[in-house]
Formats: sequence, structure tokens, C-alpha cells
Amino acid sequence: MIIKPAMKDSAKRRPTHPGAILREDVLPALGLSVSEAARQLGVTRQTLHRIMAEKVSITPGMAARLGRFCGNGPGIWLRMQQACDLWRAERELRTELERIPVHRTSSAA
Repeated sequence: MIIKPAMKDSAKRRPTHPGAILREDVLPALGLSVSEAARQLGVTRQTLHRIMAEKVSITPGMAARLGRFCGNGPGIWLRMQQACDLWRAERELRTELERIPVHRTSSAA
């Protein structure tokens, strides 16, 4: 059986990049500058700035640092990044993805 999936309405809005969370919420709440936060994280100011400017993705290593820094673990940072990456990929590949049939077996939910 071939099924054409419909785009979910909730997928239309771009997920929040983890850098935006750092820029808008975390650093202001802690009263830290980019330089001081970068020093505490053990990364360069430029690296942290690129993340906060949403120019680069959160790596697993950076997620581990941020999870420790914020006390909320690395998983949330990786999930936020994954949501952003998948959202972007689905849009970049939309035409190509629409040509790929969806196959479901009777045991698939």
C-alpha cells in the first residue's frame, strides 16, 4: 500500500534554535556576557557567538557542555537542534521527498 503523507500544520513553524534560547533566555537570566559564558563552557567566544547567532548547530559535545552549564542535561539541547535540522531538511528536500512512495506493512502502526 502506498500512502501520501500530509504535512502537519505544526511543522509549518520553524522550531526554535537552541542558540536563540541561549541568547534570549539563558545568558540574560544568568547575567552573563558571551565572553564569560564561553569561558565557563570552555569554548571560544566566537564559537558561542556563532551558536547564538544560529549560524551553526549544537554538536553532541556542546550539548554536553550546555547540559552541565544549565543543569538540564544534554538531551534537551540535542532534541532542539534535531528539530531544527529536520525541519530545514524537510523543506530543502520537499520536492524530492514527495516523489518517494511511503510503504507500510500490516504490522506498522
